Amino acid sequence: MTVRVRIAPSPTGNLHIGTARTAVFNWLFARHHGGKFILRIEDTDEERSRDEFTENILDGLRWLGLNWDEGPFFQSKRLDMYKKAVQKLLDQGLAYRCYTSTSELDALREIQKARNEAPRYDNRHRNLTPEQESAFKAEGRSFVIRFRIDDDREIVWNDLVRGQVVWKGSDLGGDMVIARAAEDGVGQPLYNFAVVVDDMDMEITHVIRGEDHIANTAKQILLYEALGAEVPEFAHTPLILNQEGRKLSKRDGVTSISDFKRMGFTAEALVNYMTLLGWSPIDSTQEIFTLEEAAKQFSFERVNKAGAKFDWAKLDWINSQYIHTMSVEKLTNILIPYWEEAGYQPNRRNKQWLEKLVTLIGPSLTRFTDAVEMSKPFFKESIEYNDEAKAQLKQEESKKALEAVIEALHSTQELNENSSQDIIKHVMKAHNFKKPVVMKAVRASLTGETHGPDLIQSWLLLNQISLDQPRLQSALEFIKP
Repeated sequence: MTVRVRIAPSPTGNLHIGTARTAVFNWLFARHHGGKFILRIEDTDEERSRDEFTENILDGLRWLGLNWDEGPFFQSKRLDMYKKAVQKLLDQGLAYRCYTSTSELDALREIQKARNEAPRYDNRHRNLTPEQESAFKAEGRSFVIRFRIDDDREIVWNDLVRGQVVWKGSDLGGDMVIARAAEDGVGQPLYNFAVVVDDMDMEITHVIRGEDHIANTAKQILLYEALGAEVPEFAHTPLILNQEGRKLSKRDGVTSISDFKRMGFTAEALVNYMTLLGWSPIDSTQEIFTLEEAAKQFSFERVNKAGAKFDWAKLDWINSQYIHTMSVEKLTNILIPYWEEAGYQPNRRNKQWLEKLVTLIGPSLTRFTDAVEMSKPFFKESIEYNDEAKAQLKQEESKKALEAVIEALHSTQELNENSSQDIIKHVMKAHNFKKPVVMKAVRASLTGETHGPDLIQSWLLLNQISLDQPRLQSALEFIKP
């Protein structure tokens, strides 16, 4: 048997991290077994589906490296197949036309609510006579197609994550709507029905999705059987939770893959982290690995039943590990668009200078976006002093140290690593300053901050664009009362 799995997002929103994590698990399982990973776009919700969401989903999967083997297939182009399947169930007496009106359904729900009962359809139109149907049609009533569910039926499957799962037919809410009406008979199929027909047609062997689909699985197993299909195996993965233990949602901030990309995460780090959201490698201490490495050892035996809490600190750490292993040239090319978006005009600097800057700040980066703030002193013609820098510069010793550094610079022919170190040593010795006093005064003057990357390398880099002495002089002006 060739393993065939699918990811089937709905283009009613951007690619969500929950859907992306499901795609990761499907991809890993398919690659582990040498199978096929299929992409299906479930776009039958005409009112909410958007082309831009479809593009966002496709772009997100590509960016993450989740290349698919077949598709994308679009449900909106497969309507004739669904209609034939509905008609098959109607012809076999396994489905029927239900003419219950919206007001009647609302009244039923109110009665059930008053009795503190779970909402369910009472199957009132399951056995209509031809005369009753004709009367409803004469009234101009519309209908839906409902699938018969035996309340006494027990639905059992062996879930690859959760073991044996048992559902009662009586807990599925009555006969299930599988399609809406249309002027020519059968209209728009509903989710549970279209999914089953698609899985049959695409010969899906394993359905891997979030645990919030468990109730749907019970309904879908009944449909597979009614349509004469072999029921695939199921694996219901744990949900991604926020820090309070609730399902991660938009209220928790960033949840779409395109947002993570904009925030400066690498695709490799994000997909690495998503792999760890509910699954653990054989070596539980291993935290950094590629998709291909994870696929070699992926199995559902190591997938947790409990929900996986999203941890920003862990994601940041993993991201930093990927950034720190990048070549200077690659990282420079990645950061240029971030600098451009910040208005820094990196094209006014030569590539060698930019790579020196990246060499300087690279080891301190957690996200690509961090480079914007870290690089500000190197691109801006003028700087602003933060509160700590202001406090540092206004110390009397800082003023004297700056005056001494500027004086020493006047007699320095070339500022390089050796000469800059000599200047610091000379000022310390001549004026009996401690090294931190001189270093902090210079750093605050050059960058507007008291902390940052290596001071000497920063000074040399700034010197290459002739910004160092004016900034030192400007700092003196700032210090004056």
